[in-house]
Amino acid sequence: MKNIRVLIVDDSAVVRKTLSNIINNEPNMEVVGTAPDPYVARDKLISLKPDVMTLDIEMPRMDGMTFLKKVMHYFPIPIVIVSSVTKQGCKVSMKALELGAISVVPKPSEAYSIESIERNLIDAVKSASFAIIKKIEPSNQKKQTPLIQIKTTNKIIAIGASTGGTEALKEIITNLPLNIPGLVVVQHMPPGFTSAFAERLNLLSKIEVKEAKDGDAVLPGSCLIAPGDYHLLLRRIGARYIVKLKKGPQVWHQRPAVDVLFKSVSEYAGENAIGVILTGMGKDGAEGMRLMKNKGSINIAQDEETCVVYGMPKAAVDTGAVDYIVPINNIANEIIEIVNNKL
Repeated sequence: MKNIRVLIVDDSAVVRKTLSNIINNEPNMEVVGTAPDPYVARDKLISLKPDVMTLDIEMPRMDGMTFLKKVMHYFPIPIVIVSSVTKQGCKVSMKALELGAISVVPKPSEAYSIESIERNLIDAVKSASFAIIKKIEPSNQKKQTPLIQIKTTNKIIAIGASTGGTEALKEIITNLPLNIPGLVVVQHMPPGFTSAFAERLNLLSKIEVKEAKDGDAVLPGSCLIAPGDYHLLLRRIGARYIVKLKKGPQVWHQRPAVDVLFKSVSEYAGENAIGVILTGMGKDGAEGMRLMKNKGSINIAQDEETCVVYGMPKAAVDTGAVDYIVPINNIANEIIEIVNNKL
């Protein structure tokens, strides 16, 4: 297996050294160059042709967002954003994902030690190296038909995603109508960034989107997103669904993990659930989706053509648990059709 060749772009010499040490200590990875600003980075992109680039957002001479736009236009490459976990940093990071970055990880800081970011960085670079850089076209969905009047709260939609999932989720959630059954979502993302992601989706969507809190009710027209570093589980109290948050061990190196959510959905929602598995590396969600299918759920996987990384959907398809394999720009309509005709 050839090494994943990484270019690190950050104005801090300390951060460049820290990230270099983490990557160079990982088997099958190597830092082929570093750059203190986008102008140096541009020349090294051309001469070194790395597989993945890590990019700081706040830099001198040219800010990271401007550089990101130029790179995605002239020299498309998988990019991992390395950002400070401040309110502004998280918001800008969400914009960077919309512009084509693959994922985001936190910078080393007092709140995020080297040890706590090491796994995030390695996983992000590895996933990015498998990414197929493509432009997701705007939704080309047919006009949505009105949903049936939902009179109960016993329907649920559970979605899992990883690398490339932020844009895939945006494509789905912004195309759902107000009376859609409640959604619960796991997107692999570090703490701090999930809140900014939920806020961004809430601004763009008809339904209410928020980062989940322990005990939140899952209601029609709402979407709860698992906070970084917490597993999200579905529970039922009488006629109501609620969510529980817990730490617990990582699953597939992830917390939150899709399998944890899907397994709880299989137990508490069964045939009243729709499961959706989106772009991402690895197998997280496949076993949980199989359990959901065994309990009567209807399951959807994103197709290979529109995935950034066709890992998680493929793993779910291979279990035989998937009913429909659908391009990302048609998944919202597929969900609506299932709710109208089959749930």
